Amino acid sequence: MFENILLSFASYSPRDLTAAGVRVVLSVGTSIHVLLHKDDAKSSIGWIGLVFLSPFVGTIIYILLGINRVKRKGTRLMRKSTYTKRSGQTIKTIFKDFSEDYNQFINFGYSVYPQNFVFGNSVIPLQNGVEAYPEMIKIIQNAKKEILISSYIFDYDSETMKFLEAFKKAIKNGAVVKVLVDGIGTLKFFHRSIEKKLMQIKGLEYGVFLPPQIPVAMPFVNLRNHRKVMVIDGETAFFGGMNLSKKNVSIDNLKRGILDITFKIKGPVIHQLLKTFRDDWEFVTGKKFRSISEPKKLYDRNTEFVPMPARLIPDGPDNKNGIIELIVHGAINAATKKILIITPYFLPENNILTAIEMAAMKGVNVEIIIPNKTDYTFMNWAVESNFLRLIESGVKIYRTPPPFDHSKIFLIDNEWVFIGSANWDVRSFKLNFESNIEIFSKNLAKELSDIIETKKEKAKLTTAQECINLPLLKRIRNNAYRLLTPYG
Repeated sequence: MFENILLSFASYSPRDLTAAGVRVVLSVGTSIHVLLHKDDAKSSIGWIGLVFLSPFVGTIIYILLGINRVKRKGTRLMRKSTYTKRSGQTIKTIFKDFSEDYNQFINFGYSVYPQNFVFGNSVIPLQNGVEAYPEMIKIIQNAKKEILISSYIFDYDSETMKFLEAFKKAIKNGAVVKVLVDGIGTLKFFHRSIEKKLMQIKGLEYGVFLPPQIPVAMPFVNLRNHRKVMVIDGETAFFGGMNLSKKNVSIDNLKRGILDITFKIKGPVIHQLLKTFRDDWEFVTGKKFRSISEPKKLYDRNTEFVPMPARLIPDGPDNKNGIIELIVHGAINAATKKILIITPYFLPENNILTAIEMAAMKGVNVEIIIPNKTDYTFMNWAVESNFLRLIESGVKIYRTPPPFDHSKIFLIDNEWVFIGSANWDVRSFKLNFESNIEIFSKNLAKELSDIIETKKEKAKLTTAQECINLPLLKRIRNNAYRLLTPYG
């Protein structure tokens, strides 16, 4: 037998043996890297299967998309302080209007990301570009010190031209203007038209987050800065998931219009936004950044009234554990009455799906509002693959008609609010740089719940029978596209 093996090897040419050796080295070497650096079993199995089935192509794809090389200068070890006392008040006193059950959840959240809540904030929801853009532009035009903007998408069109003109006025006022855009989000036909326009504004500084320059930046092409932040003079911020594009004001256009929500913020939580912008700016430009404006506080420390505790939760692939996903998971487990989710893309991994099912099975009212059609057809198919299991567990899934609704809100028990840029999918939870704000406010939760109820009035409730009646070929298609979820 051993002789037969030797004879079979002897029949191959040196070139064939070399190619076979290279395939073995690539497959084994890449698999070892996967085993050492990937914590998720599903992700590991997928990558190992790919590199063994196709060693050359699989290894190249893994190098480009599977390895996180982003070791950002902005990643800092945060020194743990304590929640137990703040301005002479204990947690129980500070959160006296909220359920005691939240004490454990607050401690959990602090263990996940040790950033303190700050108090005295104001958060006002603005629906669509129709409400948000005029308010943004007015405050930008009157800026005297500093304008900081980070946006995943910043189109150049008839609506965003108004922002460019506002920048010019602010610069004349003496304000410093810094704009950060994503290298992929702003890419249109391999060209970023907004970059040229920003370059032409004298006195404006801009940066592009990981532009896909071949071959230098190709290993980072799957890692995007998805944050949307605007801070003016340290006094006013706009924060959420809304990009800068005329699609956000074309809300009557069923095909191209986009519904969305952003938040006008005042108060000390803006200081946390400034720190995250600083980290992004220094990473992109390599230049030191120091804000010339500091946020004002809206309350006196000596007053008994401590309004709207809030804290920023930034996240990205440089945080190994997936901070936002952990906070989401913890919040689902903490819910006792109601879970309300509105998101444009709903394709989380099994751990989140199982937590949602368990919440519904223990009697929590779980409602998920998603678009009937997203801007990606394959996403529509993949999302449907999870419907039946959720509905059979008691989850209610509503699908809103066009135009595409890009809103992102997560509410727990009508008192805990989670807003920001993150979608409910693997890309946001593991690959993108995102930021959300965690807020305790019954008033804000009520206001947002009313907005969502208005959206639900136009939505259609998905039934289990509809999922069961789906033709076999469509079910196969949906489950196949679910497998295309980006590996973390």
